Amino acid sequence: MFIPPRRHEWFEGQGLWSDVPESSWKSWTWQLQNRLTRTEQLEKYLTLTPEERAGCLFANRKLALAVTPYFFNLIDPSDPDCPIRRQVVPQGGEMTVAPEEMLDPVGEDEHSPVPGIVHRYPDRVLFLVTDRCAAYCRYCTRSRLVSNAQDYNFHPEYEQGLRYIEEHPEVRDVLLSGGDPLLLSDRKLDHLLGRLRAIPHVEFIRIGSRIPVFLPQRITPALCEIFRRHGPIWMSIHVNHPRECTAELREACAQLSFAGVPLGNQSVLLKGVNDDLETMKALVHKLLMMRVRPYYLYQCDLITGSAHLRANVRTGLEIMKGLRGHTTGYAVPQFVIDAPGGGGKVPINPEYVVKLDEEEVHFRNYEGKLYRYPLASTPMPQEAVAETAPVECGCCCNGDKGDKLLP
Repeated sequence: MFIPPRRHEWFEGQGLWSDVPESSWKSWTWQLQNRLTRTEQLEKYLTLTPEERAGCLFANRKLALAVTPYFFNLIDPSDPDCPIRRQVVPQGGEMTVAPEEMLDPVGEDEHSPVPGIVHRYPDRVLFLVTDRCAAYCRYCTRSRLVSNAQDYNFHPEYEQGLRYIEEHPEVRDVLLSGGDPLLLSDRKLDHLLGRLRAIPHVEFIRIGSRIPVFLPQRITPALCEIFRRHGPIWMSIHVNHPRECTAELREACAQLSFAGVPLGNQSVLLKGVNDDLETMKALVHKLLMMRVRPYYLYQCDLITGSAHLRANVRTGLEIMKGLRGHTTGYAVPQFVIDAPGGGGKVPINPEYVVKLDEEEVHFRNYEGKLYRYPLASTPMPQEAVAETAPVECGCCCNGDKGDKLLP
């Protein structure tokens, strides 16, 4: 049974790497250089299940194995079903491809006019700037190109991408993604953001990154100064489980916020990770405490070899019902499916609307109670309103007959 962490409990410390000098631990380059990337490295700390061992041996043909020491510390080595472990340790299920699964499940390649640019929506583009990540999520939508294990040979074309954006004045919104943009050097990021800011019709620059979660040491004062100089830069991070909300991630989010970077979170609904209400509620509450607004909850894309991680859509709808009205609205993300084949994000909501006709909408609230809202107005003369008999308020007047008049 999941026990939500206490409000002010934040994992911290170097854990398995307590003998490493603190200066090294806090270095993002040290974290990258010491990632766990081989089966024998995992086996130093974990007893792999047969499924995990098979997945690790297959990883170099699907999506590379890589976990930062920082993030690996969050794994419970005694629990094969640990929600952190399920996200980053390969499993044999990755070797099985179901008929509905696709290499490019959301149709990005079909909407790519030049290498690295995906132009699916009218006023915005996705700009893929790298094929590398600090660690690799086993359900990655872009596993065809990220880490290049499948020999996709993706090479970012910055100049072509920038030229495309310059030549398309309808593009007002640019999302930098990859791979992970924050793996670029400060110099490259500074240059890229400066070039985008120089394009008159670009109003909105966003970054999608899991670096704060996998590698919070990357969020340095120098990086924050770049964001401050080119801001506002909006950022969506990717946290799936409350255990990922550590003291170091909280500090990284604080630095980004103080640099003027608005933060949102995109979670993926994953079987055995966050597909229950209590886990999701604990997660969204922790996010708000870190100055991060829950933004999207994604149904897992139909990427090849992901069936063992895909939760039922009905489960997502039940979670949304359990959040709406039972916690602050700021904590409730939008549940979406990125339509297979390139249809874009489609909101999926519980059935609140019961009936909609020309006169009124009938709907349920979070408790399941029925209400009606009129769509057609029938004005009454003021004289008729004044003659209307007083009615019992039933709420603020505690049932007393007062001077509140209802038509």
